[in-house]
Formats: sequence, structure tokens, C-alpha cells
Amino acid sequence: MKKSISVNKNPVGRPKKKGGSYPVSAVRLPPATAEAVDKWARQQEDAPVRSEAIRRLVELGLKVKK
Repeated sequence: MKKSISVNKNPVGRPKKKGGSYPVSAVRLPPATAEAVDKWARQQEDAPVRSEAIRRLVELGLKVKK
């Protein structure tokens, strides 16, 4: 009996990030909140995209002392 032909399949999807990946946390924002986030992002020097702006705002909120 002949041997099967081995096929090397390329992985499908996005490549793995070095250092691992973080779980996705999706949020729904009311239009007014999304606009406020976008406005805040436009005021930053590097004008981050909305997802990065949300990450930064969460970090800032977590640093506030009660």
C-alpha cells in the first residue's frame, strides 16, 4: 500500500501575538457616551482610535482615589 501524501497546512486566522493575548471585553456605548469618548480622543496628542481611548479612560478611572 502506498504512503499517504503529507500536507503542511498553513494556520488559518490571525497570527498569535508575542507575549500572549488578552480576553476580549466588548461594551455597548450609548451614542452620547461614544461621542464623548471620541471627543476626548481627538483632544489627545496622538489621537488614539476609540478602543485605545476607552482603554486609557478605564486606566485613568481606576487610578482615581476615593
